[in-house]
Amino acid sequence: MSNLKNKVQLIGNIGNAPEIINLEGGKKLAKFSVATNESYKTAKGETVKETQWHNLIAWGKTAEIVEKYLTKGNEVAIEGKLTSRSYEDKAGVKKYVTEVVVNELLMLGGKK
Repeated sequence: MSNLKNKVQLIGNIGNAPEIINLEGGKKLAKFSVATNESYKTAKGETVKETQWHNLIAWGKTAEIVEKYLTKGNEVAIEGKLTSRSYEDKAGVKKYVTEVVVNELLMLGGKK
């Protein structure tokens, strides 16, 4: 059970074309977002659909796969871990970001 302490699994659709950053030493970083959808019925029987957006990052070989194969709208299943970080924007305001670091990626939905 110790491996289950920080594990995230999502199935959703890519929101925009992934941003690929080439780092020194040839390492790659991919940044992208995934939308997950949930539906439920209200007490009046109306169906409500909620969309949650998740920020994802992938490193190395996984980033190369993201760069080569993923485009906006693709359905994917991912597994990773949740991370948080902070930074200061250009105006000096501290910003907080929560991201999923992708360990495994499965492309769903077949060829388009």
